[in-house]
Amino acid sequence: MNKINLTEMGSYSRSDVIFLLKNINNLIPEIPTKEREKLIQSGKHYSEMLPVEYELTQEYIDIFYESLKKYKEKLAYAVGVLAEKIIKIKGENIVLVSLARAGTPIGILVKRYIKYKFKIEVPHYSISIIRDRGIDEKAISDVLETHKDLKIVFIDGWTGKGTIKNVLEKACNDYKEKYNYTISSDLAVLADPCDCAEISGTKEDFLIPSSCLNSTVSGLVSRTVLNDTVIGNDDYHGAKFYDNLKEKDLSNYYIDAISDGFNIISNDIKDLNEKIPEWKGLEDIAGLEKKFGIIDRNFIKPGVGETTRVLLRRVPEMILVRNKKDEDVKHIMVLAKEKNVKIIEYPLKTYKCCGLIKKTRDV
Repeated sequence: MNKINLTEMGSYSRSDVIFLLKNINNLIPEIPTKEREKLIQSGKHYSEMLPVEYELTQEYIDIFYESLKKYKEKLAYAVGVLAEKIIKIKGENIVLVSLARAGTPIGILVKRYIKYKFKIEVPHYSISIIRDRGIDEKAISDVLETHKDLKIVFIDGWTGKGTIKNVLEKACNDYKEKYNYTISSDLAVLADPCDCAEISGTKEDFLIPSSCLNSTVSGLVSRTVLNDTVIGNDDYHGAKFYDNLKEKDLSNYYIDAISDGFNIISNDIKDLNEKIPEWKGLEDIAGLEKKFGIIDRNFIKPGVGETTRVLLRRVPEMILVRNKKDEDVKHIMVLAKEKNVKIIEYPLKTYKCCGLIKKTRDV
């Protein structure tokens, strides 16, 4: 491969995905959640630090297995819809670029479905994108140099407020200005409750099991880091490879469990029409800002995936759920109880739940 720099990263096969990330093992420490939250709210960018990976209880891991068993066909169907829409809209001459880390397992599943259904082997990379910092331009340039005749399709797991969609759009505009090269900022996601992605498998806010387990269902890769003490100008953005967690790794188990359902659902996929995004989720966000007097929208983390992240690596003030008995929020109820976080039922319209982050003075 022309310019691609390969380092040991992740527990997935390179036939599934190639991580364009710098291995920063032992280069920066992991910071406890409360300390990290205070640093973030005092102005330090979240991407400059690594959170301590949450040690999951057996009850929580059991919920992952239960939810995977319950939803694997639904997940396989949503992957199939997403993959077929990508081929319909973007064509076959594509390279998948998933946004680490939530996008990585979805990108692998899309790649596998395309191979299963269309007999095409599309390349797939996972790269970093960071709020306020943009996309890893070196990684993008290397992908483009290696695959000159292919169109990039960006893939993520789900949408919350649409923040990453906005970051991606700005990043693609910046890239065009800097390098005089146009990249489509269209985003393909498995679940799009915000209704901001151009291509989606579903608009429903439901439990995607890969949101549950941090690195152990994301190829043992941390969230991405951009810290100039460890990332040089010629480096990819960084990430930690938790190779010490190999015995607990469920990443490939998860991928295989969903891929096994492709033969069941592939003939049932019919409606592949995609509507123009209407950003319906922002109505909920505006209502929450008004109701709770929230000035900084970054303190609102809507949707099942984002609420899970809040509980795993931030300090929540409270959790809002539309219905406490909904199976999609069962793991959230368990995590909130473990962390002694208040849960209230709230009439969300688009999302099933939402996490509100605690202000520093209260941490």
